[in-house]
Amino acid sequence: MNNVLELKGKHFGQDSRPASKRGPVMNSKVVVTSQHLKKMISKLNQIDVFWAKEKRPFKGILVSVYYNKIVAKSNRISGLFKGTESNYSIVGAKFNPEKTKHIITYLLSVDDLVKSISMLQKADNIISNSFKDGISKEIFDKDILIDKIDFQKVSLTKSLFKQIIADASYIENFEVEKATQPFKESIITLYDTGMDTKQLFQNIGIDILSSRILDNRTVFLDENQSKVLFEKAPYLVSMATENLSNLSPEDFVEDYQQDIVNIPSPGIEPTIGVIDTLFDTTVYFKDWVEFHDMVDENITRTSADYRHGTAVSSIIVDGPTLNPWLNDGCGRFKVRHFGVAVGSQFSSFTIIKRIKSIIAENKDIKVWNISLGSNQEVNDNFISAEAAILDQIQFENDVIFVVAGTNKPNENVERIGSPADSINSLVVNAVTKSGLSTNYSRKGLALSFFAKPDVSYYGGSEEKYIQVCEPLGAANVAGTSYAAPWIARKLSYLIDILGLNREIAKAMIIDSARGWNESPTPEEVALYGHGIVPIKISDIIQTKDDEIKFVVTDVSEKWNTYNYYFPVPLKDNRYPYYARATMCYFPICDRTQGVDYTNTELNLHFGRLKKDGSLNEINEDKQNDTLESEGRFILEGEARKRFRKWDNVKYISEKPKNIKKPKASYSNKNWAMEVKTSNRLDPKDGVGLRFGVVVTLKEMYGVNRIDEFIRNCNLNGWLVNKIDITNRIDIHEKVNEEIDFN
Repeated sequence: MNNVLELKGKHFGQDSRPASKRGPVMNSKVVVTSQHLKKMISKLNQIDVFWAKEKRPFKGILVSVYYNKIVAKSNRISGLFKGTESNYSIVGAKFNPEKTKHIITYLLSVDDLVKSISMLQKADNIISNSFKDGISKEIFDKDILIDKIDFQKVSLTKSLFKQIIADASYIENFEVEKATQPFKESIITLYDTGMDTKQLFQNIGIDILSSRILDNRTVFLDENQSKVLFEKAPYLVSMATENLSNLSPEDFVEDYQQDIVNIPSPGIEPTIGVIDTLFDTTVYFKDWVEFHDMVDENITRTSADYRHGTAVSSIIVDGPTLNPWLNDGCGRFKVRHFGVAVGSQFSSFTIIKRIKSIIAENKDIKVWNISLGSNQEVNDNFISAEAAILDQIQFENDVIFVVAGTNKPNENVERIGSPADSINSLVVNAVTKSGLSTNYSRKGLALSFFAKPDVSYYGGSEEKYIQVCEPLGAANVAGTSYAAPWIARKLSYLIDILGLNREIAKAMIIDSARGWNESPTPEEVALYGHGIVPIKISDIIQTKDDEIKFVVTDVSEKWNTYNYYFPVPLKDNRYPYYARATMCYFPICDRTQGVDYTNTELNLHFGRLKKDGSLNEINEDKQNDTLESEGRFILEGEARKRFRKWDNVKYISEKPKNIKKPKASYSNKNWAMEVKTSNRLDPKDGVGLRFGVVVTLKEMYGVNRIDEFIRNCNLNGWLVNKIDITNRIDIHEKVNEEIDFN
């Protein structure tokens, strides 16, 4: 077996995005006619009348644009509304029921609306007089035809006219969205109107306590408050979810056993954070757990309130002793356990607020396990409030959450529940000992796009249960709650013992589960995520003799973050390898943006460096070839489907084939990596964003070329560190050694 290599010392370069000379781009599948513009004008006039009659509790108006496709940022409105600043006015985004079109909500002023109507009328006059059959893309791109128009006569510039026509070619309709009251008690998120939430509710006639406000847009309302809001201002509601969450049920509990083993005292082992139900301080491993009771002291406790949390912590502390068949080689871990819930039901809103304070006050912990989940299915159009808080915490702090994929409460519930829709977290589903999906596992995806769960692991079934320690002794259980802690152990080992950052650690976990499976079916992804993580930690940090696996990490500061110095060994001036790469990063997310949730896109490119300096990529990704081709060859919907655009996990791969054909080399013998950064809203969102990449090169003929690769890297200025378990453990022990100066 070869050790995974860590390449350091040769930092990535940074290039700014070249200036674009491209003007407006029209939808090639649409002809913009006078009839279409008149329909748009009529609808905006109706919306103008609606808001004129409405007693608004805020300044401005809300308008939802029904696009005719899934639109890229560059194809959204940039002539109408607020012109090129329109993107900054977006306060919500969702898909139509078929998931084929965008519906994007904008916050505008009345003047913006009136001005847009006027511009559309002027554009309609031009089309009516000069283009009786409308404007197609062919006409749009011929300046000789457009230049015949006397723009001065219609008080419109050529560039603005073309932008209005381009806008119109992507717009199907306009509406004012009105939500319907779904629940009695609700966690409500409002569109961002720029007004203080407490003042906004006072204007509506609702007196709300500050403690019921989460982030100036998300609030917890009782039944009466919710009723008033939906009667007076339903257009303010961006999203609503039920406040009451249920602990994912465990239906497979067998008889208790009392023959629990002894355990030594804790030493320098890493600490994993657990946020769960209460912990029983009488169990055999109690000295390994620092317990904090966060539940209101006025709430009555029962013995059942301690079962789930105690069981989860028992896996983290001593899982391999309880389950020898799952001995991962990671040893034992200490736990800092925060009991935030009792029984099987709890307030999501209360737990969200407590999680924020828990993380803020425990900065020393890097890996956190959450095996609490909702019985409610996630929504197709927005991330849950619980998941959004986890994503925000992970963007702002150097931590990672491992979240259980949630269990089925009954046969009618199929899709995962919150917070398993957290994009930055590592979400874990359960499989049987044979590696098949369990009958209690629920399905992803999140926002109908993101691969949730991320991975799968053994969670127990009738074939082989997971043994845990509960207050009454050992118990055999099953559930995604008992799959997640095993992955938390592995992550903590990679981060706290081996010293890897969370980006690389997450990428290594996902890469180990995915392997060379280039194209899992959508059904497989929905159930298994990227695949089943190996049991042994050695199978994650070591690789086969015919493979070279290395990791790199850096920070994106500009549009192109690049490194052109990967000296892959040659054989007869050719490269006898299949290649794959997995990248992870933790972007800032915005729940109010709905389906367009992640603000930053990092796109991974890897391959041979050609004579002209471009990459011959292993996955033929043309998204970022040149600015002139951007958006022309790859549509937004195709980019999301084929290249996971906007996903924070990137996996690119070649598939090993029976016919072996080594790759040609060019004059530059190095391979290269580029990470291209795009931002939906603020260009600064992607600045300083760290990424971690795991690259695997598989030798076609089974030859071990790792020593040659290490030698080449050293000659090219890289510092090559072998991720060797023994050496890293020695370093960990030295770093944590207590020195007595007396």
